[in-house]
Amino acid sequence: MKLTLRRIAFKDTYTIGHLYINGTFFSDTLEDKNRDLNHDGKFDNGEVKVYGQTCIPFGTYKIIIDYSPHFKRETAHLLNVPSFDMIRMHAGNKPEDTLGCILVGSNKIKGQLVNSRVAENKLTEIIKGALAKKEEVTIEII
Repeated sequence: MKLTLRRIAFKDTYTIGHLYINGTFFSDTLEDKNRDLNHDGKFDNGEVKVYGQTCIPFGTYKIIIDYSPHFKRETAHLLNVPSFDMIRMHAGNKPEDTLGCILVGSNKIKGQLVNSRVAENKLTEIIKGALAKKEEVTIEII
């Protein structure tokens, strides 16, 4: 199964995107500010990674579902993200909720998401279903 995150709005404190599953729109996304971090973990524009305020690099990542000690539940976990650890796709409403992760929901309020927990639960179940069928699950961020 292939997820695609197309980033569409690059703002001073956040990034908005559209998440697709096998080419079909699933939800909006909210991430931290894009600081032009390359897939190799380096910056070309002189900016530096700011902990909890920088979105992950463009690229393709494998996804698993595992238990998050922070959230106390299973969530989608992106593996091998350069310069980042424990990147997950989860519920949240504001840029402050991301800490580098990808939030899912509906972008009905400027710079925020609503219906995020519903979107997270649905996404987790879809990914679990694919993994149960022994499908590889990846996300391409473009």
